[in-house]
Amino acid sequence: QVQLVESGGGLVQAGGSLRLSCAASGLAFSLKAMAWYRQAPGKQRELVAAISISGYTIYADSVKGRFTISRDNAKNTVYLQMNNLKPEDTAVYYCAAGQNLATVTRAARYWGQGTQVTVSS
Repeated sequence: QVQLVESGGGLVQAGGSLRLSCAASGLAFSLKAMAWYRQAPGKQRELVAAISISGYTIYADSVKGRFTISRDNAKNTVYLQMNNLKPEDTAVYYCAAGQNLATVTRAARYWGQGTQVTVSS
């Protein structure tokens, strides 16, 4: 079955960096658009970044210039490099997969279990 497994979360001070990874199995990774979402306590889940099959990327305004999404099709892995982290970035971060950018940003079919990112001030 399809599995998306996130890793790389943790506790970091404001201004620091983290790199999240999402290892995918059970699907044709190179043929899927991938995305990162996050959900902070008491808030709705929000799209952070997404990457298409061809490598086209989109970002939430709140993370533009600080976060970078990338993919390695040989490793079936999508990454989220997070720099200059802020306390408001604290959330559970989820990996998602879909048929294309429209799908993965609106109605992703596959989800990981999430990894906690905590940014202290």
